[in-house]
Amino acid sequence: MMTARALLIAAALLVATPMTAFAQTSEDVIAVPVLRASVTVESDVVRIGDVIDNAGTSAQIAIYRAPDLGTTGSLPTAQVIAALQAHQVIGVDTRDIKTISVTRLSRTIEGKEIELAVAHMLEHRGGLGDAANLSLTFDRDIGDVRLEASSTGALQPVSVRFEPRNSRFDVSFEVANENNTLPARLRFTGIAIETVEAAVLTRNVERNDVLKSSDVVTERRPKAEVGGEAAVRNRAVGMQMRRQLRAGQAIKVADLAKPDLVQRDDNVTLIYESSGLYLTVRGKAMDGGTEGDVVNVLNLQSKRTVSGVIIGRGQVAISVATPRLPPVTDASSTTDAADPAAPVSVATSNSNNAQMSPKAE
Repeated sequence: MMTARALLIAAALLVATPMTAFAQTSEDVIAVPVLRASVTVESDVVRIGDVIDNAGTSAQIAIYRAPDLGTTGSLPTAQVIAALQAHQVIGVDTRDIKTISVTRLSRTIEGKEIELAVAHMLEHRGGLGDAANLSLTFDRDIGDVRLEASSTGALQPVSVRFEPRNSRFDVSFEVANENNTLPARLRFTGIAIETVEAAVLTRNVERNDVLKSSDVVTERRPKAEVGGEAAVRNRAVGMQMRRQLRAGQAIKVADLAKPDLVQRDDNVTLIYESSGLYLTVRGKAMDGGTEGDVVNVLNLQSKRTVSGVIIGRGQVAISVATPRLPPVTDASSTTDAADPAAPVSVATSNSNNAQMSPKAE
């Protein structure tokens, strides 16, 4: 009896042993740590759970410092395996990977976005104008700013200072973190200047020069430089300079005048025009001026000086006084009603102005 029972127990153990071994083998296959070829992290450290699958309880152990925000680095596989073994993680399936790529995620705020936000904070402060007209010079090149990937909040203004005497600004923002940690704080300092669009000369000009399209370009210039009298390009082209200016100088409204259509000593055309009359005569300008100006002109035919209004280039209009004609009256009022045979005077084209009387019956 004892021998039979021992045989039965031995047989049961033999049957159970392969099943246990299979179960252990199956469990081992599932739990084998596997190396990753590419890794992305959000924090400033790389943990075991970032570089391998099936890290188990060792997943949160930090083994490397992460790359800078928004950058990618690489780790040799042999170096990673050595770091894992130091923390009792062995039997890693490397899948013949030679190096691991590690990228640190980030949130990027572009420099243009920051500049626009600062300009809006300074708008209408200390005598400054609209944000669109502000030129900002930062003490440090802002470029693109990278924050932790969890910093998902908007740029929230928290303080702003502007000193009109030296045009310096000091502004700060906060960016909220979705992990409820302290918000990221950004501070920017520099100089803010209000600018205006101005017509700027491309060449040296002399007094009385008439500006051509190629002589003028549009640039933004400090408002303090040109004041509130900056000329704009489309109003400057075709105008005449009142004074000499150098290339690169901004033009003010006071620097421009309508171009002279008549210069002193120019040969001009005198135009006499009235009802039913249009006469042109050669003349010589005694004065210069632009359209609408009254100038004196020598009539070269009569040798008399007359005054007229400039109406075009080389053209001066002379006003002609229209003679007043006597009013036309009823014929019956000029004839003697008591004597229908009274003589009537009739003007003829004959220079002797003969008088005619009705024939006597």
